[in-house]
Amino acid sequence: MEGEHKKGLNVAMIENDLQNCCKSEEQCGQCRGKQCIIGFAKQCIQEFKREPKKEVPGGLSQVPTMDARLFDEVELEVATAHILKECKECKEDHTDDCIINVLRHCYEVGLFGDVQPFEGSVFPYLMQLQKSFPQKADQIAAVYSSIRSDVSVNL
Repeated sequence: MEGEHKKGLNVAMIENDLQNCCKSEEQCGQCRGKQCIIGFAKQCIQEFKREPKKEVPGGLSQVPTMDARLFDEVELEVATAHILKECKECKEDHTDDCIINVLRHCYEVGLFGDVQPFEGSVFPYLMQLQKSFPQKADQIAAVYSSIRSDVSVNL
């Protein structure tokens, strides 16, 4: 299918990460849905499950960058490492609205306070994070390097 990720996407892992990052209604009060970085990411992955396309139309512009609630940094670091492992290393073919890019941006808002530049390749991204957020970058890199590379599954 045109626009589908070539190697698939590990939806179960992403859903698990999102659940681990979600503060739940017990802590947040009423769920804010797509106005929350995690709620928006959950909505994106549900859409992907219904129709597995590479891009989220207008996805990057819809990331709720003003969501200033505190999330568990460790869970966000793990989720970021997982989504980086899902990256297809598109390099010059990278698109901002790629579902992987959109999900990573959601995690970045919670972890760093804003989205970070990404050029379609994981290693340069981690090097850039190392300059601005050395401890978080080290944690993400440690989790990233411990993940088997064959965990993606096709839907």
